[in-house]
Amino acid sequence: ALALALASGGKRVLLCEVEGRQGIASLFDVAPLPYEERRIAVGPDRGEVFALAVDAEAALLEYLDTFYRLGRAGRVLDRFGAIDFATTIAPGVRDVLLTGKVFEATRRRERGEATYDAVVLDAPPTGRIGRFLNVNAEVAGVAKVGPIRNQASSIMQLLKSESRVHLVTSLEEMPVQEALDGITELRRIGLPTGNVLVNLVREPELSADQLELAATRSLDSAVIETALKEAGIAPDPEVVAGLLDEAQQHAERVNLEAEQRRRLDQAGAPVIELPYLSDGIDLGSLYELADQLCRSGKI
Repeated sequence: ALALALASGGKRVLLCEVEGRQGIASLFDVAPLPYEERRIAVGPDRGEVFALAVDAEAALLEYLDTFYRLGRAGRVLDRFGAIDFATTIAPGVRDVLLTGKVFEATRRRERGEATYDAVVLDAPPTGRIGRFLNVNAEVAGVAKVGPIRNQASSIMQLLKSESRVHLVTSLEEMPVQEALDGITELRRIGLPTGNVLVNLVREPELSADQLELAATRSLDSAVIETALKEAGIAPDPEVVAGLLDEAQQHAERVNLEAEQRRRLDQAGAPVIELPYLSDGIDLGSLYELADQLCRSGKI
């Protein structure tokens, strides 16, 4: 949805994933992505969204060919498992290779202009985000000098000068805590924090006064019975009790979400709320969420 929003006004956006899940292909209802950029959607006002699934092993083969001209020898190493071994024992190098492919896309130019107006990277989970993006520190113990260390330094310069790290959460205690920890970690390593995108936001079904009463099961049973009769439903005591239970649970949920929202506000990062979509997420839903992001004025 963020990539679609950034593609408004005729812009070209590259959307990347690095976890090997083919989540982009599934969301956009396209064939699994190869290790090359493919157009997957048209944004508002004739914008374009391209996608790339970055694979660490393919990136290492490309790196070896670019800097060491290994060519066929690199493919032999891959056949014997050396590529997988290298990317497993040196996770810092693996992350440099993954982010390096994205870095390359930001620097590519066509006819004197940048190929892409924006690049969106669907990064690993929040708990890993600091280590994944802080490539300089991760590579320091593996490569003191050389091309991969130089690439790590260039990536960090890009991340600190031209990027924003947006965090995604929902208004529940654990996801909010992970987002807050992520903000703290990003600030510690000097990376700029963007927006906190809050998913699955629902509007309260009851007024503030009704929520206060519902929290203590103090809603007027007579009013509920009358409403049931008007709807053609027999006001059975068990039905009334069930509705009081549901109202109480709803009030508790609303209060919990309000408390989690206050915690996010205290972190000082801009918050964008995205609605709960009852029909689930498909391509049409992505355009709906992209429109919400555009109208927020914060993207």
